[in-house]
Amino acid sequence: MQMEVIDVDKPEPEINVIIGYTHFIKSVEDIYEALVTSVPDIKFGLAFCEASGARLIRYEGTDDELVRYAIKNCEKLGAGHAFIVLLRNAYPINVINALKNVQEITRILVASANPIQLVVGVTEQGRGILGAIDGFPPLGVEDESSKGERKAFLRKIGYKL
Repeated sequence: MQMEVIDVDKPEPEINVIIGYTHFIKSVEDIYEALVTSVPDIKFGLAFCEASGARLIRYEGTDDELVRYAIKNCEKLGAGHAFIVLLRNAYPINVINALKNVQEITRILVASANPIQLVVGVTEQGRGILGAIDGFPPLGVEDESSKGERKAFLRKIGYKL
């Protein structure tokens, strides 16, 4: 087996990305429905690497630029049954439970706005995601001041009372 590292491309640094595995061609439509019913005015691009049959990259979305990036990332990745979603006007926290309830999704590997690298294993049969590298290593441990900043920030953006 060989290993490759694939950088996930996105048009702007603040774009959130969700990457996972699903097992059936109908996943594209079901993921689309889960996203559009979770957040009003959500913008996203979705692509899925079909693993058998025609083995096409299937895609949907509500934002043409994000759809292009999703397809581009799937072309680089080339791992059967992998899917990628790029989000605008929404965050993973807004849609992750809806995605977990899509019957075909077998695993969500990463959901982040950080730079993402995928570690891909390559064999004679094909390609598979071995893991995701999300962001950067820690620089230290929070102190009381940074703990207070964290709590204040969560309240400022409305995630805590």
